[in-house]
Amino acid sequence: MNEHSVDETNNAQEQKEHEVEDPELRRLLVPNPEDLPLTPPSSVEANFVSYFAPDFMKPGHDQYIYRHANGLCVIGLAPTHVAFKDEGGITAIDFNVGKSDRSGIKVTGKRKKNAQHLESNSALCKVCSKDATYIVRCCVKGSLLEVNDRLIKQPELLNSAADREGYIAIIMPKPADWLKIKDSLLGLEEYKKLREV
Repeated sequence: MNEHSVDETNNAQEQKEHEVEDPELRRLLVPNPEDLPLTPPSSVEANFVSYFAPDFMKPGHDQYIYRHANGLCVIGLAPTHVAFKDEGGITAIDFNVGKSDRSGIKVTGKRKKNAQHLESNSALCKVCSKDATYIVRCCVKGSLLEVNDRLIKQPELLNSAADREGYIAIIMPKPADWLKIKDSLLGLEEYKKLREV
């Protein structure tokens, strides 16, 4: 047997080994199109667990809490919040609540220095429609890391994308505090049933 035919034999064996592995690899790398959802999950659906606080402290004051695997909670207005029912929707937002302007916070470093520690009923901001003003609450006890100050110049984001670019704030609760509040919140399916959305 010459060197050339040895190479061919080795190549044929390698090819057969690859063919044996191929169906498994193919199944992992190329999913069956029939098994895929009609629309891909949104980044919120893929990265967060959705919770809702219906009627938080007042009837109609529905808010969402999107919890990331790292423990951070994104707070915002649920689609059924009473403010969206007003004619013209939300026209302005004010982070100046009582003694402090929430938009003035600057959190730094790994230990989140300068973060404001808030209770679940603490006011985050006021949202205004043409006829009324609504107070938006934290919903979870924790450290306020960031408020969405884009909303000051673009309050319309609350009307068009409240669950994405129109979020209100990001809060970091302690794990023990999260466990206490979690039981009082609704999951996505429970919320949909309650509000029939």
